[in-house]
Amino acid sequence: MNASALIVDDERNVRLMYRAALDGIVDVDEADSAAQALEMFSKRRYDIGILDLRMPEMTGLELLERMNHESIMTPVVFITAYADVPNAVSAMKCGAIDFLQKPILPDQLRAIVKDVLVRHAIEDRKTSGPHDFEYHLRCAKRAINLRDFAAARANLISALELNPESPQALNLAGVMFEMREEFEQARRYYGRAIKVSKDFEPAQSNMRRIYELFHFGSSKEPFNLEIK
Repeated sequence: MNASALIVDDERNVRLMYRAALDGIVDVDEADSAAQALEMFSKRRYDIGILDLRMPEMTGLELLERMNHESIMTPVVFITAYADVPNAVSAMKCGAIDFLQKPILPDQLRAIVKDVLVRHAIEDRKTSGPHDFEYHLRCAKRAINLRDFAAARANLISALELNPESPQALNLAGVMFEMREEFEQARRYYGRAIKVSKDFEPAQSNMRRIYELFHFGSSKEPFNLEIK
C-alpha cells in the first residue's frame, strides 16, 4: 500500500504541479483551504502533509497549530514564497523542520517527501546491534517532528559520536535548541555547522534568522556569516 499525502494550497495549478511531481511516490489528495484540510486530516491518517504557509482565512501555520491541538501528528512540509522569520520560528516550535521556498523544482519536492517518509517509517521499538549515522539522524528528525526532545537529544548525541564533523547533525542540534527557545545554544551549534562547511545553506539560513531576531529585529538586509 502506497504512502499517502495531502497537498494543501489555495491555488489549483500549484496543487496539480505538486501532484505531478509526486506521481508514483505517494497517493495524493488535495485541499484548497486549511479548513478543508483540517477536516480531511481528522478523517484519514495521512503519512505527510504539504502545506502552503500563506492562505486566506486560515494560514498553514494556524492549520498546524490546530492539528497539534487535536493531536493530529501528521508530519508536514511547508512550502512558501515568504521568508518570514516569526512564522518560521513558530512553525519550528510546532515541530515543523522541513521547508521549501517557491519556486521549487520537482526533484526538490520528491527528495524531501521521500526523506520524511523514510524518517517516519522508523519503528519505535529498539532493535539490537549498533545503528549507523543516518539512522540516528533520521530518528532525531522524527523525534523533533513529534517534539520529543529527549529522544532527539539522545539520537543527536549518538549521531555526533559517529560523525562529530557533520554539518547536518550540528545544524539539527541548533534547530532543537531553537525550538526550545535556547537561542544562545542554537547559535553556537549553527556556528559550528558553518565552521565545518561554510557553504552549508541550512545552517546559514538558520543563523541569519537568529541574527535578524536578536540583532536586527525586522531588518531584511542580507547577512553572510563567516567563521574563521
